[in-house]
Amino acid sequence: MSVWNPDNIRDVAESVGILNLNHDVTENLARDVEYRVAQVLEEALKSMRHGKRTVLTTQDIALALRNLDVEPLYGYDSTRPLRFGEASLGPGQPLFYVEDEEVDFEKLINAPLPKVPREVSFTAHWLAVEGVQPSIPQNPTAADSRNLELVSKGPNANSTLAAMSGSGDVAVKPLVKHVLSRELQLYFEKVCSAFLDETSEDYRTSGYSSLREDPGLHQLVPYFVQFIAEKVTHSLKNVFVLTQVMHMAEALVQNKSLYVDPYVASLVPSILTCLIGRQLGGNSDFEEQFALRDMASSLLSLIAQKYSHSSHMLKPRLVRSCLKSFLDPSKPFGAHYGAVIGLQSIGGADVVRILVLPNLSEYSKLLSDGLDDSSRRPAAERVMNALLAMLASLRGNKNTLTNGHHVTEDVRSQLIEKVGELFAAKIVEAGEVQLAHVILES
Repeated sequence: MSVWNPDNIRDVAESVGILNLNHDVTENLARDVEYRVAQVLEEALKSMRHGKRTVLTTQDIALALRNLDVEPLYGYDSTRPLRFGEASLGPGQPLFYVEDEEVDFEKLINAPLPKVPREVSFTAHWLAVEGVQPSIPQNPTAADSRNLELVSKGPNANSTLAAMSGSGDVAVKPLVKHVLSRELQLYFEKVCSAFLDETSEDYRTSGYSSLREDPGLHQLVPYFVQFIAEKVTHSLKNVFVLTQVMHMAEALVQNKSLYVDPYVASLVPSILTCLIGRQLGGNSDFEEQFALRDMASSLLSLIAQKYSHSSHMLKPRLVRSCLKSFLDPSKPFGAHYGAVIGLQSIGGADVVRILVLPNLSEYSKLLSDGLDDSSRRPAAERVMNALLAMLASLRGNKNTLTNGHHVTEDVRSQLIEKVGELFAAKIVEAGEVQLAHVILES
């Protein structure tokens, strides 16, 4: 037995042209209507409870119908509950209707027009990265934070001071600050002083091992990266400082507990400076300068291998920077040396074959001029040895065929055309027959 009256079902059926509906059909349809109405009311009550309200509105019914994929009712969209009036058509036949609100047309016509609403727009920006707030227009600047500090706060704050500071009746965004514990601040100072201590090697070693293995340094990573950048920028004439900050960068990269991926873009420029910089160390030891470039090259290779999966453009950008420095004849041979070893450590034999080998014939002329100059000869010899080692990497793991074999004149002439007279003479002098053929086939 259904609570819903079957006569209503029969009336609806007759209104659409269905006459003499079976009694069993009307009973089943009445039960189904009762179930559907209960389902709509249950969904509407959920909307009401989620809205923290106790009165059911027509909007809740519309949302319920939308959730149940039913065409919503039209003409009943109000946030206020409807008021129903009752009229009597006769004995036992009440009629309910919605009472209309009386509106004064004169007030309605003379009322001011509402403001045009702003279009809805969305934007995204970094409020803070690893606890550090970036300097972007959406975030408050340092001047805004100073004005906030000057304004009196609390229930008894003086509004005149707020107006004088320019912050009266202005909604200011809260400033995100990165608060370091006192222990981390002391640790940062101790580690930085340990790396730059020239008197005690044990002190430097302990700082390096701590930075490489300590797992609780996540908050200090941006500060170490900034420290490295500052020291490289202001200590280009001090090889010792540059070497130590490269050790610091190496320790950060090798620490398995630190997430350095967001800071690779800030760390790479300092390493590239130590690799292909024009003048490193001023008048310091010649060997120390090239040892610094070797260290920067190995560190750059480590970064390229470890973080190329998270930044697909990392290797191409590094290779492009080194190749640009290598092809610039105005740069000293020290920068060329760093570019050569950087290209080999980042890209391997493929980069040598595709990018370096086609430019060797032209570069050999510049290198020959450097070898003839006594002041530039030591650096030019370093570049030549690095390029010969780079060419030898093309041979791979194949054994060298030298006993009883010599480079023919035909091969020698082709080799001169391929890599220049200087490198061809070195290869012929060493009897690298197999290497000569590998270069000609590349």
